[in-house]
Parts: sequence; C-alpha cells; structure tokens
Amino acid sequence: MNVATTTKRLIAVAAMLVAAAGYYAWTRLHTDGPGDAFASGNGRVEATEIDVATKLAGRVDSIYVDEGDFVKAGQPLARMQVTVLEAQLDEARAQHQQAINNAASVEAQVAQRVSDKAAARALVTQREAELDAAQRKLARSETLSREGASSMQELDDDRARMRSTEAAVNAAIAQVATATAAIDAARAQLVAARSMVVAAQATIARVNADIVDSELTASRDGRVQYRVAEPGEVLAAGGTVLNMIDLSDVYMTFFLPETVAGKVALGAEVRVVLDAAPNYVIPAAITFVASTAQFTPKTVETASERQKLMFRVKARISRELLLQHLKLVKTGLPGVAWVRIDSRVPWPANLSIRVPQ
Repeated sequence: MNVATTTKRLIAVAAMLVAAAGYYAWTRLHTDGPGDAFASGNGRVEATEIDVATKLAGRVDSIYVDEGDFVKAGQPLARMQVTVLEAQLDEARAQHQQAINNAASVEAQVAQRVSDKAAARALVTQREAELDAAQRKLARSETLSREGASSMQELDDDRARMRSTEAAVNAAIAQVATATAAIDAARAQLVAARSMVVAAQATIARVNADIVDSELTASRDGRVQYRVAEPGEVLAAGGTVLNMIDLSDVYMTFFLPETVAGKVALGAEVRVVLDAAPNYVIPAAITFVASTAQFTPKTVETASERQKLMFRVKARISRELLLQHLKLVKTGLPGVAWVRIDSRVPWPANLSIRVPQ
C-alpha cells in the first residue's frame, strides 16, 4: 500500500469521525436541550404563499415565467385572452356615443319647450291686452246704452266679445302651464339621458379594468413555486394560474407545552436549526402565540407528548437576513426552534448564530 492511498484513508476516517462527533453533538442537544432557560419545538420552515389567479373566467393566453423564477412586484407573469373583452369594449363605446347623441337630442327638446313657453307667455300678454280693450269698449257701450245713444245689439256684441277674450286669456294661461310641464318632463328626460352617458362611461371603465386585470402581475417580490395552469386552458373565475412565495416573509410554526407557552413573550429570541443544515443556527423572533391550546400535531414522536395540550407558536426570520440569502431560502424543511425563556441566560455556544456568508 503506497503512501498516497494511506493518506486518503486517514483523511476519510478523520472526516467520518468529525461527522460522527457533529451528529452526536446535534442529537444530544436536540434531545436534552441546553437547560431549563430554553425550550424547543419541532416545525417546518414556511413562507407566505400567493396564488396568482384570474379575476374572470377565461382562457390562458400566455405565461411568461417558469417554476423557480424570481419575480419583482408588478412584473407581468401571465395573460388571459381578451378577445371577448375587447368586443365588449367596442360595444360599450358605441352605447356611450349613442347615449351622448340621445342626450343632445333631449337638450334640443328642452330648448324647444322653453321657447314654446316663451311664446305662450307672449300670447297671454296679447290676450290680456285684448281683454283690457274689450272691457273698456264694453264699459263705454253700457254707458251709451243707458243714455240711449247705443243699441242693445251693440251692447250684446261687446259683452260677447269680452267673454270670448277672457276665454282666450284663460286658454293662453293654460298653454303656459302646459309648456311648463313639458319643460319639466324634458328636463327629467335630459337627466336620464345624461345618466345613460355616465353609465356608458362606467361600463367602458369597467371593461378597461377587466382588460388590465387580464394581465396577471406579481403583487410582491417572490419566487414562482408552481405553474398550476398552462396556456390554452380555460379557468373559472378565481382560477389559479401560478403559485408564488414571498421569500422575505419566512417563518417556522412549532408547538410548545402549556407550561412553557405562558412564559414566552412576543419578540423573544429564537434559534432555528434545520435538519438539512445542522451547522447553521438561524436567528428569529416570536411573532405569534396562540390564545387557545390544542393537541399536539401527529408528527410528535411519543404518545405521551400527544396527550399534552400544546400552543401554536410562530417565529419569523429577519427580513434583512432573508434578503441577503434569497437564493438559499427553501421552504418545507423540518427543524427545531429553540426559544430562550429567561433573557438573563446567555445562549450556549451550540446555539450561537451561524448563518451562510
């Protein structure tokens, strides 16, 4: 056996010993813990998920991203077909123009009714002048008749003429009232016509909004996790096209027994150790403690632990730290979250912060 072969075997044995020592230290810490000032719970790393879904039923036209792609807020991700919406927009624009023309016609009718009323008022003035002249003539005829200077026939004619003029005045006044009612009716029609214009404008705005919403964009920075649909598929309203996760909003949900949960304060320090990377200790902070207890999840290893009432706790990892290592962030990884109950006790060396550089 040559020296090179012997050296390689020694290196391999040394590596195995180091790995065994690390595993022993990890399992010992995981089982026994660093002391009464600390508590732990099993959990999985999770992140805020966002379903990119269509607002309206329709066919997927195109998808611009693939699974695993990082996207920015506002970035177009997919587009739905808008052929039907474009036809609806053309129809709405035609109805809008029709409503405008109708409103203009009604405005002309209002102007005509106002003119008719003015003419009716002028006719009233004319008839009142004629009535005044007829009354004066009748008065003179009555005086002449009493003096014998006029015949009874002339007096009767003047009386008939006055009554006829009074009737003409009343008819002219009635025409003014009719013209006023016609103006009110035309103005009501004008209000309705203008409302139709506004309604048509609202329809155009709605269809335009639907067309804009047909381009699906990212609501925040994140990474595409799944392509749920493909181009050509028809989706119902609210149908999911893509699923993405916000890698700057990552947390671990775990469970603590009732004897410990009451001692945990919001903002308390947490150290997260992932099974897949036990050499890293990730800092986090408590952001949620359930107000009601529940049984432990089925993933707890022993039956006695399942019988204990547990409280759900959430520890969120620093956004600044996540932004520095976005490409390394993985969700769904199991691990252990260690909580420091007594802030006066320092963290043990095994739980000192160690993050990727």
